[in-house]
Amino acid sequence: MATVTLIIKIMPDSPEADLQAIKTHAQHAMDKEGAKHIHFEEKPIAFGLKAVMMKFDLPEEKGTETVEQHLSAIHHVSSVTIEDYRRAFG
Repeated sequence: MATVTLIIKIMPDSPEADLQAIKTHAQHAMDKEGAKHIHFEEKPIAFGLKAVMMKFDLPEEKGTETVEQHLSAIHHVSSVTIEDYRRAFG
């Protein structure tokens, strides 16, 4: 099976949300699904609100629905958006 590289935008529900806790829970959830090379970046949105950009590799057969379900279930997450989905080679 192939591997896909995903970039996910995780939006917290408020500027006061603990981004480190969101990252920790997201890392744990995707580790369980077999994700590799997980990286995070904070992206300023507006008025102090920051999105968590999460990039990782995942076996293609896992599908994006699983990713969205796990990440949306994290406390203080408002929305989860797939920003980029690419098949990785090699």
